Amino acid sequence: MAKNVALLVVVAVAVLLAATPATEAVTCSPVELTPCAPVIMYNQAPSSACCDKLQEQKPCLCGYAKNPSLKSYIESPGAKRMASTCKVNVSC
Repeated sequence: MAKNVALLVVVAVAVLLAATPATEAVTCSPVELTPCAPVIMYNQAPSSACCDKLQEQKPCLCGYAKNPSLKSYIESPGAKRMASTCKVNVSC
């Protein structure tokens, strides 16, 4: 059930941000961060796939943080720990 909720959250976020403009030739899409969902939702350690996607989506993270639908995820303790572990600075 919790897995379904996490998938639903990712899909809902993707729908909300489908029109996010590209930055630095990166397609800003929160769906790209799906490998990071277990970190935020279940307090798991970030995988290398998560860190790679987080690094790739770095130009988009401030935009995600400004989106009211995503802000709580971006500012969550799990997301902050993930950014630190993956060595991605998320200062806007």
